[in-house]
Amino acid sequence: MNSISDPNLPLIEAARTLIEQGQLAQAADALNQARAQFPNDPRIYMMAGVMSEKAGNVAGAFQLMQTGLSLAPNWAPGIVVLAQLQARQGQYEEASENAATALQLDSETRVVLDGAIDVAQLTGDFALAVRRIRQGLARQPTDAKWRLLLASALGQMEQYDEALALWDGLIADSPEDRAALEGRMHMLLIAGRLEEAALATAHLRALDPTNPVYAYYEARAQGQTPAHQPTELNRQLFDNAAHFFDAQLVQGLNYRLPQQIAKRIIAFYPDRKLNLLDLGCGTGLLGAQLGRLQGRLAGVDLSPKMLDQARRYNLYDTLTVADLHDALSEAEATSYDVVVALDVCIYVGDLSKVIPAVWRTLVPGGRLFFSCESGPEDGPDLFLNRSTERYVHKRSHVESLCRDAGFVVEVENTVLRTQKGQPAHGFVVMARKPS
Repeated sequence: MNSISDPNLPLIEAARTLIEQGQLAQAADALNQARAQFPNDPRIYMMAGVMSEKAGNVAGAFQLMQTGLSLAPNWAPGIVVLAQLQARQGQYEEASENAATALQLDSETRVVLDGAIDVAQLTGDFALAVRRIRQGLARQPTDAKWRLLLASALGQMEQYDEALALWDGLIADSPEDRAALEGRMHMLLIAGRLEEAALATAHLRALDPTNPVYAYYEARAQGQTPAHQPTELNRQLFDNAAHFFDAQLVQGLNYRLPQQIAKRIIAFYPDRKLNLLDLGCGTGLLGAQLGRLQGRLAGVDLSPKMLDQARRYNLYDTLTVADLHDALSEAEATSYDVVVALDVCIYVGDLSKVIPAVWRTLVPGGRLFFSCESGPEDGPDLFLNRSTERYVHKRSHVESLCRDAGFVVEVENTVLRTQKGQPAHGFVVMARKPS
């Protein structure tokens, strides 16, 4: 694999690029050509595993990577690729062990150290990520990628001063580097240094005056709580996470709302005869728990790549790329028996128009289920948590919005998921439109 003549390398690198671009059929062609030349090249199987995961076949991904490592058991780059897959799929202990093994075998190769850093970040061990990044910077102190990763990891650990010094250094080296400018602006907001953040957002706005994400951050830097987050911000976030979202959320963060709400829905509709609108359906976790309905199951999400994952279940009758507000305004009146929005309001923000819009789409006797993160009762009705960048809602205010719209309301406190090892407290609203 380190020989001077390596005819498979261009094909494998081409496959890597094609996979990143989502061109999986072309990537498969490249890997098949490589296999025809050298069928026992373990890199083919590792890259095929990455491709298989991207296609939604996680079991196949693991099988391919195990085959690759059977051909080269002590190949550190291959071991770290497996560790990354394990981390993306929520197998944190196994991932951490394999990343450490890869570093023990070869701590000098860049791809091994990069992979081990990635595993530490994916598993939430930012202190370990920082140590590994510093290990790389000890060898290459000016490496821009590692400096950026270090700044981000230090921010996760709330070591803002050192993180900001790194961002400043990156910007000094490349004054128009958008990633560095955005990273510094973001860090200032999280640190609560609003005056400096306002200057940073103003600079970004000058570079791109029509950018809605910059406008949103500018409002935050001015001490405002924007009513909503821009679609563009969350679309990018979820598109990037789509192919490993389920494992990270369900296994890594212990997210159980889809199972819990699916049971309640089936209890109300044991014959499964209902039309259901799943707002912010993501990868289709609720549909997977509900199974086939004797009615219409419609999914809506702003992330095309999340909907690609939902299609795997073949349970949704329609999957539409749309903003929640647009989806509700376009829905026909009294067309759904149930509307669900789980782990969605934390990104939607202001619900004052959402809840009446849902009322309009529901049949008499129809039901709305949604979740919110809890805000303090002595605080504002809507608040944006600067560390998580999610909206939190005051329970009493949400109940009032539901009652004002005409719903009969039941609310239960719950733990929505874990976050950095701590429970994320929230509540689930079950609202019924009177018959």
